[in-house]
Amino acid sequence: MEALIPVINKLQDVFNTVGADIIQLPQIVVVGTQSSGKSSVLESLVGRDLLPRGTGIVTRRPLILQLVHIEQEDHRKTSEENGIDGEEWGKFLHTKNKIYTDFEDIRHEIGVETERISGNNKGISDEPIHLKIFSPHVVNLTLVDLPGITKVPVGDQPKDIEIQIRELILRYISNPNSIILAVTAANTDMATSEALKVAREVDPDGRRTLAVVTKLDLMDAGTDAMDILMGRVIPVKLGIIGVVNRSQLDINQKKVVTDAIRDEYAFLQKKYPSLTNRNGTKYLARTLNRLLMHHIRDCLPELKTRINVLAAQYQSLLNSYGEPVDDQSAMLLQLITKFAAEYCHTIEGTAKYIETTELCGGARICYIFHETFGRTLESVDPLGGLTTIDVLTAIRNATGPRPALFVPEVSFELLVKRQIKRLEEPSLRCVELVHEEMQRIIQHCSNYSTQELLRFPKLHDAIVEVVTSLLRKRLPVTNEMVHNLVGIELAYINTKHPDFADACGLMNNNIEEHRRNRMKDLPTAVPRDKGAAGGSQSGNVSDQTDSGTGSWRGMLKKGEEGAVGDRTHPFPMSPHKGHAVNLLDVPVPVSRKLSTREQRDCEVIERLIKSYFLIVRKNIQDSVPKAVMHFLVNHVKDCLQSELVGQLYKQGLLNDLLTESEDMAQRRSEAADMLKALQRASQVIAEIRETHMW
Repeated sequence: MEALIPVINKLQDVFNTVGADIIQLPQIVVVGTQSSGKSSVLESLVGRDLLPRGTGIVTRRPLILQLVHIEQEDHRKTSEENGIDGEEWGKFLHTKNKIYTDFEDIRHEIGVETERISGNNKGISDEPIHLKIFSPHVVNLTLVDLPGITKVPVGDQPKDIEIQIRELILRYISNPNSIILAVTAANTDMATSEALKVAREVDPDGRRTLAVVTKLDLMDAGTDAMDILMGRVIPVKLGIIGVVNRSQLDINQKKVVTDAIRDEYAFLQKKYPSLTNRNGTKYLARTLNRLLMHHIRDCLPELKTRINVLAAQYQSLLNSYGEPVDDQSAMLLQLITKFAAEYCHTIEGTAKYIETTELCGGARICYIFHETFGRTLESVDPLGGLTTIDVLTAIRNATGPRPALFVPEVSFELLVKRQIKRLEEPSLRCVELVHEEMQRIIQHCSNYSTQELLRFPKLHDAIVEVVTSLLRKRLPVTNEMVHNLVGIELAYINTKHPDFADACGLMNNNIEEHRRNRMKDLPTAVPRDKGAAGGSQSGNVSDQTDSGTGSWRGMLKKGEEGAVGDRTHPFPMSPHKGHAVNLLDVPVPVSRKLSTREQRDCEVIERLIKSYFLIVRKNIQDSVPKAVMHFLVNHVKDCLQSELVGQLYKQGLLNDLLTESEDMAQRRSEAADMLKALQRASQVIAEIRETHMW
C-alpha cells in the first residue's frame, strides 16, 4: 500500500513532462482563508521553512507539492550520483534538473516564479508551480496549496479577486480524485468556516473532506476546542485534527519546525491529554498518508481505464496527422483518390462517417426531389393567378370579330401554356438546391472523411476549387435541360393524351346531360317536335364535328341561342347628333353578371386547363429529378476523379500542394509526446497490478 503514493508521483512526473493535466490524479488540496495557518500546516508536514511569508495574499499561484520519502541507503546513492550535499533537497519542474539543497533558495524561487507569471500587484494565476521535496523525514504525499479565500480586494488587487480565487479553488476540489483538507483557525467560529462551506459544495456527503483546526494555543482564556475536535459542533466524516502552529515571534526567531512539533506535543498533553494521540502534526501526516493511499487504491481502476481511452484517442489523432511525406506523387494520388471516393460514397449513402444530426449527401438530394420539389409542385394551383374574367377575355379575343358557335381551341392553349410556364421556377429552384448540397458535400468530406487533407491546406483549397469549378460548369447545362423540359411541354399541347381524353369524355357527358335538361325546361308554347328537330339538327352538326376533329371540341354542343337574363347593352346610347364619339375611349365594365353560356364556356375551359395542367405537372415532377441526376449528380460522380487528377496531378505542383500547415509538425510532436506519456503511465499502473497492490 505504501508504494501507491510514489506511483502517483511517477504518473505526475510523466504528465508534467508534456505539460498536460488531462488526467485528474489523486492529490490533497489545501483550502482555507487568508491567515488561517495553511502555510504553517504545509511547512509542518515538510519539516522545513520553504514557503514565502508576508501580509495579505502570499500564495498567488497553485503550488503542487510532492513529498517523496527516501531511505538512508537510497539517499546516499542519490547524493553520490548527483553530488548533493545534504539529506534533503528540492527540485522545480520549471528549472528542469536544478537541485536546491538550501530551502531559503526554494522559498526565493517560489516568490520569483510567482511574480514572473502573476506580476507584483497581488493578482493570482491558475498556472501551477511544481515542487518536489526529497527527504527521509517526510511521508509520501501530494499536496496542492491554493490562494487563501478573501472577501475584500486590497491595494492593486483586481475588484473580482474573491470570484477569481473561488473559481480556482472549485476547479481543484471538483476533481473527484482529490481529498479536501479544509483548514480553519480555532479562534474563529467553526460554524462560519469558509473552507468547510466551499468543500460541502462539491462534497456534500463529506466522503473526501478532512478538517484541520489550527492555532489551538490562541483560543480565549477559559475556552477550549474539545467540542470542535470531538465533532460535536460540525461533524466531518474523515475527522477533525487539531494542530498548533508556530507564532510570528517563533518564525522571526527562526524556531525550527522540529522544535515546534515537540512544543506542540507538550501543549496537547497539557490541554487535551485524552486527545493527544489523535491530534498534532505527526498524526495529521500519518492520517493524510493513509487516506491518500486508500483513495489512490480506489481510483486506480478508473484511472487505468481513462488512460487507455486517452491513449487510443491520441493514437488516432497521431494517425490522422500522418507521417512525413516521402513519395509526393503517391501521396497526392492517394489523397485525390480517397477524396473522390468519399465524395461519391457520401452521395450513395455508403460513407464511413455518416451524419446523425441532419440529412446529408444523397439522402438530402432525395429529400429535395421528393419532399421539397414534390410538395412545391403540388402546392401550385392549376388555376392560380387566373380569374374568370381572364378566361372569358381569352375566349373573346380568340374569336375575332365574329361571335363563335364553339369555344375556340386557341383560348385553351393560350391559357394552359400560361399555367404550365409557372412550373419552370420551382424546377430551376430544385436544380439550385441540389447544386448547393453537392457543394456542401465537399465540406463534409473535408471535415469528417479525409482529415489527412488538414495536413495540406493548399491541397485542400485546390481540391475545393476544382470540385466547385466542375459543379459550376454543370449548373448552366442542367438549367438548360430543365428549361427544355418545360419548353417541350409548351411546344405541343397534346389533346390526344390518354388521360386528357378521358377527362374530356367525362365532361362531354356532363354537358350533354345538362343540354337535355335544358330542352325539357322549354316553354310549352313551343312545339316539342320543333324543339326536337332543332335538337336533332344540332346533334347532327355536333356529330359531324366529333367525327371531323376527334378532339375535345366535341364536348361543346350548341347551347342556348343568345343570352338569357342580362340584356344590358355594353355601350352607351347613340351620341347626340353632330357629336363624334370614339368608341375605344368608352370604358367596358370590368365586373358584370355572366350569361349562362359565358359561365358554361368559362367552366369548360377551366376544367380543361386543370386536367391538362395536372398531366404536365406529373411529367415535370418525374422528369426534372431525372435530368438533375443525369446532367449534374451522376456526371460529377463519373468525372470527379479524372478532373482532380487532370488539374492537380502535375509535377510542378507537388511541392506546393503537399506543403504542411505551419503548426502541423508541432501538433504531431505534441501528440506523439502525449501518447508516449500515456503509454508510460499505463505501464506504471500495469506494474502495480503485477505486484498485487490492488
